[in-house]
Amino acid sequence: MGRVFLTHPGGARVYCCWNCATPLTNKTELMSNRFSGTTGRAFLFNKAVNLSYSELQVRFMLTGRHIVRDVSCKNCSTRLGWMYVSGHILTELVHYLQL
Repeated sequence: MGRVFLTHPGGARVYCCWNCATPLTNKTELMSNRFSGTTGRAFLFNKAVNLSYSELQVRFMLTGRHIVRDVSCKNCSTRLGWMYVSGHILTELVHYLQL
């Protein structure tokens, strides 16, 4: 299989995988921590590294229909959450963050 190449996001405050401590992103990329997922508190980041992505999926959420991908740690394959690919939430999010 070979060695997994990992990138470090830099910065003083780094968010890591809860399972293997692989660095994923830093505090400057945090857009919002006001989200709530099905398993609890959720964060929205602008950019993250050391991730692997699933195929595109359509999910119907409280805010409507969205196209998303599941996100996993590149090092240990632990499922970390999901990311928006498209949907009307993106325009709503800009309005939400301006409040």
